[in-house]
Amino acid sequence: MDSPASTFNPNKRLKEEFVSNLKGASMMELFLLITTLSMLLFLRSVYSSTKKGPNSAEALSKKDDAIKAVVCKKNMGSYLAAATLDVLCIVFPAILCVTILADWTYINAVVMTLLVVFFILPRRSGFSVSQEEGARSLRTNISAYRVAMNFLTCVCILAVDFKIFPRRYAKTETYGTGLMDIGVGSFIVANALVSRQARGIAKMNLRNAISSTCPLIVLGFARIFFTSSVDYQVHVGEYGVHWNFFFTLAAVAILTSMINLPPSYCGILGWFILVVYEVSLLLGLNEYLISNERGHDIISKNKEGIFSIFGYWGMYLVCVQLGNYLFFGKPGDAVLRTNDWARIRVWIICLLFWSDFQLWSILLSNFLMYAVLLLSADISKLVASSSCCRLLTVFLDRHVERVSRRMCNLAYVTIVLAMNLQVFAVLTLADYVPGYKVAALIEFFDRNLLGSFLLANVLTGMVNLSMDTLSASPFVALAILFGYAYILSIAAAVAHFYGIRLKFW
Repeated sequence: MDSPASTFNPNKRLKEEFVSNLKGASMMELFLLITTLSMLLFLRSVYSSTKKGPNSAEALSKKDDAIKAVVCKKNMGSYLAAATLDVLCIVFPAILCVTILADWTYINAVVMTLLVVFFILPRRSGFSVSQEEGARSLRTNISAYRVAMNFLTCVCILAVDFKIFPRRYAKTETYGTGLMDIGVGSFIVANALVSRQARGIAKMNLRNAISSTCPLIVLGFARIFFTSSVDYQVHVGEYGVHWNFFFTLAAVAILTSMINLPPSYCGILGWFILVVYEVSLLLGLNEYLISNERGHDIISKNKEGIFSIFGYWGMYLVCVQLGNYLFFGKPGDAVLRTNDWARIRVWIICLLFWSDFQLWSILLSNFLMYAVLLLSADISKLVASSSCCRLLTVFLDRHVERVSRRMCNLAYVTIVLAMNLQVFAVLTLADYVPGYKVAALIEFFDRNLLGSFLLANVLTGMVNLSMDTLSASPFVALAILFGYAYILSIAAAVAHFYGIRLKFW
């Protein structure tokens, strides 16, 4: 006879099987999908700058903007209206792209690219920004990128439980790449690029690191308790029996605090860790990690989560140096570089990472590189470094080991970096449109990335325990996803209105 706890989730086994033994999508499809989603945010942000009349971006002075900002801060209705408009223009189309329009990804990418070109080319002539405005624009683009990756993850963690979400976008079992495989890595990258270590302005000792990560550890144990209490479905092959995402974040933070290196040296240590870890995988550790056999000790039961820490830690350190190089000045200088400076390097690095995997992506990267050269002549100075990166990444995918989120191997690190840099690279193009302003939803979520992620997990659990997601029709599934995304957006707007900020890491 079933225990009382099991009655909370009668379809647990079916839901676990629904997200098991998946192979992922092609690299090209993911490239086009992530580009399309980035362009949605780009188009929403620049649309207001093209409006004519007294409310256009060109007609509003900085003083008017400041007065308007003060008024909006005192008006909850303005916050809710802005959040609703952005949800309709950004979030709902994004949900459609990863569900019922997923089979049209290639066409969607072409259409969105043409729209972006339409917005940029007629407006880039004669337009320039000052160094101060460039730094402000870069800060805005960083925020937009971090929110975009976080919100996409929040949408996917619920969408994956419905049949309307393509199985190829869900997390893969062992090797391969799905859209959801990028989630954990993206959270690591988004935080590392703008971390205290990347800015070179603060060093944290082990005691302070443990103290600051205590909330994450508590959340990790709380997740174990609640999932066990309600018999919630848990895919053991993802992290292990007890391990979860919050423990990984805490472990990376604690390990990073044990070394006090300048940002310029963090990348060297990060690549060293990744290479040593990859060698260990090739020497037999990978067979141990993908095996379904588990011992009775705590390490064996959580082998995926524990050993993948080395991959995530190496990724974090690499991104610390990358963030310092792209966005900040000399060590100890927390002032952002100009957006034009960063845009050039983001595009070139992004293109090099994307040339890793397939012949088609190599050809596409060559085309995109030529387009970037037209946008900025300075980028030609960095083209000479592309051949070395191409050889490295092609070698990894074809001759070393395929991408594996489960093990967080070297190929997984490169694809996560490519995805994240791709999003940021697209968003930087908005600076070619005069009067560009960030969407209100970006400002709302930027203050509470982790808080939004926690709320998304709670809402996802409530939905799964209150209904059979596997039997939901496409219409019902879309309605639930729209409502779920709208609740997240409104919650972020309300938290921003009252100055609430939740940050552990």
